[in-house]
Amino acid sequence: MEEPFETKILTRFEKYEEFFALQQSILALDMTTERSAEDSWKDATTMQQLFTIFTMYREQNYLLDPFLEKLVTPVVDKLKAHAQYLADTKQSVQYTKTLTNVGELLYYYIKCRGYKTIVRFFPHEIADLSVALEFIQGLDDIKHPSIWPLQYIVLLWISLICMIPFDLNQFDEVADAGRTASTLETIAKNSLGKSGLARQGASVLLSRLYVRNDTRVRLPGFVEWSASALGVLETLCETVKISPADIILSHATVLFRITELAEQSSMLMTNAVVRKARIKLVSRIALRMLPAAPRVVLRKGRIISTGDMADSGDASEHQDEDDIPEEIETVLEQLMHALQDRDTIVRWSAAKAVARIAERLPADFTNQVVDTVFSLFSIHSIGVASLYDMPAIAESTWHGTCLACAELARRGLVADDKMPDLINWISKALYFDIRKGAHSVGSSVRDAAAYVLWSLARAYDKSVMEPFALDLARKLVAVSVYDREIHIRRAVSAAFQEYVGRMAIFPHGIDVLGKTDFFAVGLRRNSFTIAAPQVAQHEEYRASLIDHVINVGLRHWDSSMRLLAAQSLRRICELNLVNLGPECAQRVRVLLKLPDPGDVQGGLLALAEIASAYSESGEMEKLRSDIFTYLADAPFGMIESSRHELVTAAACELIASSISLEEIQLSTRSTVPHWRKVVDVGLKHRNSTVQEAASNAMNVVSRLVDCSATVQRYASVHLAGAPMLQQSLARLLGRLDYTAHPHGISEALDCLLESVKLASPKRMQNIEARRNCFTSMTSILTLVAPQLQDYLKPTDVCTIMEALIGGLEDYTLDERGDVGSWVRIACIQGLTTCSLALIAQAGTLANFADYLPAARYLLVVAGILKQGVERLDNVRQQAGEHFLKLLSNPLPLIPDAEYWRIRGEPLMQELFLSDTPVGWQDSSWIFPRAVRLLEISEYRRGILTGLLLSIGSKTHSTQLPVSNSLIEYARSLPLADGEKQHYDLVSFVHDAIAQAKTNLGSNNNVIPVLQLFNLLLEADVLDRLVEDPANLKSLQALLSMTSRGVSKLKNVQRIQECMKVVINLLTLPAMYDACVMKLPEFISHPYPTIRAAAAEHLYLVLQTRDLGRDTEEAEELLLETEWLSPDKALVDEATRVLVEKLS
Repeated sequence: MEEPFETKILTRFEKYEEFFALQQSILALDMTTERSAEDSWKDATTMQQLFTIFTMYREQNYLLDPFLEKLVTPVVDKLKAHAQYLADTKQSVQYTKTLTNVGELLYYYIKCRGYKTIVRFFPHEIADLSVALEFIQGLDDIKHPSIWPLQYIVLLWISLICMIPFDLNQFDEVADAGRTASTLETIAKNSLGKSGLARQGASVLLSRLYVRNDTRVRLPGFVEWSASALGVLETLCETVKISPADIILSHATVLFRITELAEQSSMLMTNAVVRKARIKLVSRIALRMLPAAPRVVLRKGRIISTGDMADSGDASEHQDEDDIPEEIETVLEQLMHALQDRDTIVRWSAAKAVARIAERLPADFTNQVVDTVFSLFSIHSIGVASLYDMPAIAESTWHGTCLACAELARRGLVADDKMPDLINWISKALYFDIRKGAHSVGSSVRDAAAYVLWSLARAYDKSVMEPFALDLARKLVAVSVYDREIHIRRAVSAAFQEYVGRMAIFPHGIDVLGKTDFFAVGLRRNSFTIAAPQVAQHEEYRASLIDHVINVGLRHWDSSMRLLAAQSLRRICELNLVNLGPECAQRVRVLLKLPDPGDVQGGLLALAEIASAYSESGEMEKLRSDIFTYLADAPFGMIESSRHELVTAAACELIASSISLEEIQLSTRSTVPHWRKVVDVGLKHRNSTVQEAASNAMNVVSRLVDCSATVQRYASVHLAGAPMLQQSLARLLGRLDYTAHPHGISEALDCLLESVKLASPKRMQNIEARRNCFTSMTSILTLVAPQLQDYLKPTDVCTIMEALIGGLEDYTLDERGDVGSWVRIACIQGLTTCSLALIAQAGTLANFADYLPAARYLLVVAGILKQGVERLDNVRQQAGEHFLKLLSNPLPLIPDAEYWRIRGEPLMQELFLSDTPVGWQDSSWIFPRAVRLLEISEYRRGILTGLLLSIGSKTHSTQLPVSNSLIEYARSLPLADGEKQHYDLVSFVHDAIAQAKTNLGSNNNVIPVLQLFNLLLEADVLDRLVEDPANLKSLQALLSMTSRGVSKLKNVQRIQECMKVVINLLTLPAMYDACVMKLPEFISHPYPTIRAAAAEHLYLVLQTRDLGRDTEEAEELLLETEWLSPDKALVDEATRVLVEKLS
């Protein structure tokens, strides 16, 4: 799958001011008091905004460095001030959300920039120790899951204070010396048992504590304690790292014993973090046993080799081998096993450890370490035919080995005479990709191989790498443009850049680098189809790129990679099509005979692309015909198999790009006699992609010969067939080239129209088939539009337009949702395309008005506008885009063209073209504008219908904007316009009621109207209607509609909306008595839920609205009565009394 677009490359901390303001709003709060629920929600939103900014800069976190002091210091000071306040007032630490927010803010800084960078801004005065100590003890008493960031922060703070050279005993009484140190040790030990970062903070604190001169005596006790209490490996790692070597050596035996105990625990060894910590501890102990300085000072141009080891002049190289402790060999053996660990963090730690130890060993020992690392490559390679035949577990071994090689190379520890072996193995690692089920493993190996080559470029001299320059350049370029993963393409590109910049040994290095830089290889499609052909312009790289495409790309496990590889091969061949085309076609032909369907599909795709290149050149028909003959090499059994749809589609694409008139006329004597069967298999396939490919093939055939008989055959078989066959037939009829041959265009249109006609017995029930029918109608009309009078009569075009307009009313629902929207979108696109095509040809049509009558064009615009205000975002967006095309289109070049002008054009231009449109899918943008379209009488009914459907939406983001927009619009309307020149409130109410009455039996039609009136009544918009008795007829009609036949209704939502309308009308004085008499229909309804909802809503209305009557007794009765009671007699009596009290 194509990678998403890359995020913006940042150059500075652009969000500083916004970030600082958000942070200050958090720091301004009191950490001792709890916030309200609403304020807490606002604080959470602010913290989320801060976290989003942190995330934005995580990949380029160094951009924050100039601002860190200004940002971090206020947060730390706030935390310190709070801790000091609690210590001065002798108060205990209380959990508040603001307190944890400050802790989380500091944790975000550490997560983004690392604790070693952020801790530098912490206060570190001697007096802070007691404050921090009391604070951490108070935090330990809080049992809340979100307190851990604060604990981690305070532990780091204390560890920083412990680095100050002062005597801890000065905080203790003379008789109680050592209490502070013991407290620190106890707190840290207790935190070692916690999961998460609190354990890391405790490890840092203990390591800093045990290297102090006044507490160093506690280290032996901790080591002994560690031997019986596992889980302290991280602390020991930190301690061994910063403690003097003599202290570590005195406890080396016990420390090694601890690592052995950890290894013997099967439960602990299942944890990758524990395994990593054990490897880190073992290696750090070993480093303490070796000389502190590396054996050689690494610098560019100073490279170690087996031939000059003895003469290097470095005194440390003459170190007696007897001085190397025996434990080093054991440690190295453990590290070699760790290089094959299943977890990356363990392998990475082991790789660094191997290199660090190797650079402190004598020369011979270093060479042995390098040889041992190289030997790991061959563990899974022995007895396999190729790299791709290795087991999946080889990924761990090769990845760890590559990391170790990279670390050794960075330090210049690989001798010159071992360089050929290293380059050989790493060249293989660049192509490491092992299929595993539906995916592959090996991306980590390829990434590490790029790291090795990058390290070689930085550490070794030009003379060492020059013998491998051309081969390396070709491999690096191939992988940088053709690897599947973006991070690997960029990593290899970076390695190539190092060689170009530091050594200048690659052919056309700077030019190639400009074509394969960080951005050029970022998008896979761009890398394959643009960068690779540009590089192939250089002869030195062309052959290697072609080899990679054919041997790797076209045979890749990912089908999208095979498709891009085929396109890339075509682009490269086009550089010299006469020579490269036949050569590559012959090489690709071999893939068609392989048993793997992926290989066959890749070969077919590549041949199809080359044939298309021949076709576009216009001078290579013989070569194109030759490629068609290669289809015979592909196994027909695989092509017709339903399981290999990709192969079937590729075979159809090859036919489409290479078939010729001669082959069609040869019929059964064709070089590929079964090509018609291949197309038939594709057309009957259940996969839409295969159907599309087969339709493309028939499109090419239809340009060469008349396919009328074929069309009739397919129509007779497919029209009454399975849904998939109907979809294929509908798609096929729209792909034929009717301008080259008639192909029975009238029969094709009749078939399509009958398939979508609502009353037709031949109507296709499958929604995808109907969508394809509408799409095909559009394609046919657009195709023949330049010679319209030669192919279609005006009645034919009018019938097509009527069918497309009718398709806008398809609201089919199934388990997938509103699948009718697929048809509506196809009809929106079709109506726009057909209208534009007809208007463009208006000047050539003597009877244009017969082909596209102005009245029908008006219906087209109205139908699209209706879809533009409906509930589905994607439908609105499509309708909006296509309506704007019509709005911007010039009038037809005929007399009386004004009849085709869109009604209300000035208003529409003001609403939709006066500023940059946000998008019709944005409800808050479109609906305040859309309601004003009700002013245009020609479109009013459709617009109102669409708005009502949006009101009935269950999506809050749609329903709320349209509801508010309609309320504001209705409020702005005049009460009545006697001259009927402008829309008024009375007409609006009348139109809404009329909309409901068009189909009272449809809940989907009536409920949105009832919801609209409830909104208007609750917003007091209809209060003006009672001012004139003549206008009461609309309200009375509304009451009659909502209260008639309530007992017969089954839909609960409709009954509830009717109930709300009746009760809301009750607030109008002129309607009060009539509404009270209708209340028993709902208060005493057979459904208990309706009774309870009616009583609740009536009570709320009586409580919140001033009716000018005494309703206290009625309100009391509503509260006291159990309306959900199954005793219907009780409910009926209460209803009778309620009506009496309200009358």
